[in-house]
Amino acid sequence: MIKKTVAHVEEALRGVADGMTFMLGGFGLCGIPENAIAELVRLGTKDITCISNNAGVDDFGLGLLLQKRQIKKMISSYVGENDEFERQMLSGELEVELTPQGTLAEKCRAAQAGFPAFYTPAGFGTEVAEGKETREFDGKMYVLEPAFKADFSFVKAWKGDEAGNLIFKGTARNFNPCMCGAATITVAEVEELLPAGSLDPNQIHIPGIFVQRIFQGKNYEKRIEQRTVRQRE
Repeated sequence: MIKKTVAHVEEALRGVADGMTFMLGGFGLCGIPENAIAELVRLGTKDITCISNNAGVDDFGLGLLLQKRQIKKMISSYVGENDEFERQMLSGELEVELTPQGTLAEKCRAAQAGFPAFYTPAGFGTEVAEGKETREFDGKMYVLEPAFKADFSFVKAWKGDEAGNLIFKGTARNFNPCMCGAATITVAEVEELLPAGSLDPNQIHIPGIFVQRIFQGKNYEKRIEQRTVRQRE
C-alpha cells in the first residue's frame, strides 16, 4: 500500500521556494489550509503567486502573507474583505489578476484533468478577454482560457487516510476538491487522519491518486468571516 503521510507541516512543505505558484483552497475563511499558510509565513517564502478564490482578511488566512509582503501576485475572484490587499493593489505593490469565479474553478479543474485550455462565455467583451483567443459556437462567443499551472496545491479536508483519500465537510467542499491534483504537488492537511481502509469508499470526495502528501493538522481556528445573527425581538 502506498502511504502519503508525512509527520508534520514542515515536511509537507519540503521543496517550497521563492517565486513559486501556489493554489490554496477555501472560500472566504471556510476550509482554508491554515497550517500550510502559517508555515509559509514562518518560512518567509516570498515573490509568491497565489491562486485562491479570495485573499482572506487582514489578520487571517492569506492576509497573513500579505502583511509580510510575501505575495507578488494574486489570482482571485473576490478581494472585498481585506484592507491591506486593497492598499497594496491600489498602490501598485501587488499584481492582481481578477478572474470570474466560475472561470477560476474551471481553470483549476482543467489543470486537474490534464486539459490545457477550455472555452467559456464568461468575460467575452470585457477586459477579461483582452489578448485572448475568442471563437463562436452556435451563434455565441466564447473566450479561450488556459488551465492553471502551479507548483503546489494546499488543501484542507475534514478526514483523510494514509493513502491520501479525502472527505470534505459542508461548505469546505468549495475550491479544495478541484485544486487536488491541479499542481505538481498536492499537500492535504486534515482534521482527522485515519489508517487506509477506514473511510467508506462511497463517501470519499477525492481519491488519493490526486494527493502526494497528507498530514494531521492542528489548532484550527475556523474563524467566521462575518458573523451575522438575527436581531432579538
